[in-house]
Amino acid sequence: MITGELRSKVDKIWEIFWTGGITNPLSVIEQFTYLLFIKGLDDKQKEEERLAEFVGTDFNKIFNDDQQNLRWHKFKQMSATEMYDTVSKKVFPFIKTMHGDKDSAFTKYMDDAIFMIPTPQMLEKIVTNIDRLPVKEGNTTDDTKGDLYEYLLSKVATAGTNGQFRTPRHIIKMMVDLMQPTPTDIIVDPAAGSAGFLVEAGEYLKRNNEDMFTIKELKDHYHNEMFFGNDMDRTMLRIGAMNMMLHGVDRPNIEYRDSLSETNKDREKYTLVLANPPFKGSLDYDSVSADLLKVTKTKKTELLFLALFLRTLKKGGRCASIVPDGVLFGSSNAHKSIRKEIVENHQLQAIISMPSGVFKPYAGVSTAIMIFTKTGAGGTDKVWFYDMQADGLSLDDKRQQVEENDIPDIISRYHNLENEKDRKRTEKSFFVPKDEIVKNEYDLSINKYKEVEYDRVEYDKPSVIMKRIDEIDSEIKTLKAELKMLLNLDL
Repeated sequence: MITGELRSKVDKIWEIFWTGGITNPLSVIEQFTYLLFIKGLDDKQKEEERLAEFVGTDFNKIFNDDQQNLRWHKFKQMSATEMYDTVSKKVFPFIKTMHGDKDSAFTKYMDDAIFMIPTPQMLEKIVTNIDRLPVKEGNTTDDTKGDLYEYLLSKVATAGTNGQFRTPRHIIKMMVDLMQPTPTDIIVDPAAGSAGFLVEAGEYLKRNNEDMFTIKELKDHYHNEMFFGNDMDRTMLRIGAMNMMLHGVDRPNIEYRDSLSETNKDREKYTLVLANPPFKGSLDYDSVSADLLKVTKTKKTELLFLALFLRTLKKGGRCASIVPDGVLFGSSNAHKSIRKEIVENHQLQAIISMPSGVFKPYAGVSTAIMIFTKTGAGGTDKVWFYDMQADGLSLDDKRQQVEENDIPDIISRYHNLENEKDRKRTEKSFFVPKDEIVKNEYDLSINKYKEVEYDRVEYDKPSVIMKRIDEIDSEIKTLKAELKMLLNLDL
């Protein structure tokens, strides 16, 4: 959680951008991120230099000896004009081409990046204030960097044209904790946006598999072949690529691609999908991949993405995706066919129903998390349902912290499903056998199966209630008379 100190410092920098004429939130985030990235490169080399000096070994330098003036700690000491010339004419071009690899995600999406800060004085103010941010230097696992970045992204308070909206970080973290990525997973988010799911998966692996960075094959896999993401917004692709690199992934595979179109040839490639695909997004139906339409003939992006997950996962691959409630109970043939496909031909494990306030203030849509494994041979025996009623934040537009929070309970119960078999339908979680789901035309909405207990309330007879009212009236008259006497009023 971002601290009050960090929040106020970020808000101050945001105000400098705003008063300087950069008022588009995404443009502010881009420019802010470029500078954070530049500072992060210098911090990273400082850490490498300290380690090399201690161990007595060489290291791969980001900045060569003739590029020392491009480092943050050097140019921040220059005059405003000299700093501006250095950053705009040397540092910015340097980060756009630093990878050398023209096929890397970073190089591709930095190609049309523009340095927009208009004056030396404005740049000097921003650099000075970024330098004062309470973020640990050289520590790629410091969670403050992630909190800072998520706070920046939270300022984009409107949904995009393709139905996308920001997934709250604590929901992303819950989904990652449910799926528990492994060091050998190949992880994809086909609607990656700012790469929040991929970043959190990487942070989970850092927290829980430290030894993977001591094994060369696993370390190389982590940096080069573990993380994949697609998006159709080049601004978000840039932000996503930098987000991944700021979190220590050297070469994320972030692609400009319509995941649902024929251009996406991915098939049985990934072992884990983590996603919040766009709902009600604009769609060019004619360009949609034909093999997705075979599974569910529809224009609804939320159904087509489920078909995409099944196609792109390897057998045994797992998926956790946010879906709108309509996916769970929709009565069209397309809705029924995709649910039937998952239940009958693969293994549906869980449906976690979330309250509608989870995505406020961006949207009030009711959603659920669907978890399944691709098998190609069935395997659904029973499905675990959980009725989440609180996520640790108020469910209004303010989304302030509250005590009620089902997330720890959800994670605990999901990883101990053997203890769930005897739970009643009146509890927060319970199992529903596949046969019952089939009888209900593959309806997966929790309200179809949850039972509500009503407490019987006994009321007094009307005659007893009327007598009580008369007694109260009499008492009121007596008290009024006593009050008038005390005030020496005529009765």
